[in-house]
Amino acid sequence: MSRTEALRIGFFAVCAADLAALLAGLDTAHTVLKPLLMPALVAYVVARGGPRPLCGALLLGWGGDVLLLFDQDAAFLAGMGCFAAGHICYLVLFKRYGTPRARGSMLGIVYVVVLSNTVAALWPDLPADMRVPVAVYSVLLTAMAFGASRLGRTAGIGGALFLLSDSLIALGVAEWPEVWQQDFWIMLTYVAAQYLLARGVLDARGAGGAAYRDEERAETRRTPH
Repeated sequence: MSRTEALRIGFFAVCAADLAALLAGLDTAHTVLKPLLMPALVAYVVARGGPRPLCGALLLGWGGDVLLLFDQDAAFLAGMGCFAAGHICYLVLFKRYGTPRARGSMLGIVYVVVLSNTVAALWPDLPADMRVPVAVYSVLLTAMAFGASRLGRTAGIGGALFLLSDSLIALGVAEWPEVWQQDFWIMLTYVAAQYLLARGVLDARGAGGAAYRDEERAETRRTPH
């Protein structure tokens, strides 16, 4: 087994342990395991030679993960700020490695409808000091989710799952009735989203690098010596 594959399996093992802790109601174990998730994924990304903005996005996610462990409004807002900065890193990556095929597609209309309806529904039940930050963050999150489709299906699914995960968190902020095992579903969709986004970036970067090398070799053959 290669070192890269071992690190990937290690990330999955931490995810499985954290999700099992949530299902079992082991809050202390979740508190210990949650901050290990993104560092484990970063280790895998570094082993694959991932770009710095991707590591930055994941480490900002780690900051958000840690801050959201504290049941305080200030910590929640700071955590949301970390995730927002991570989304900006992702948007940079989508522009760098993505294709323009998603622009103007029906997917964009779907995301706009989902965004507007979700914010409108939650707005009256959100705490007054949370409304504007949540709305601004929701716009950035939706832009990231839509932009992820530029890297292909893997990253596109990751972006959609990130949107779903944060929507479940917003339901809790608005004090709406919780779904069964809501924290479990939040974390399941979140870790899946981060992994799929990372894989999408790594695969797109690899494909782009291969295409560039092929073009360079072709140009060399055409150039007279």
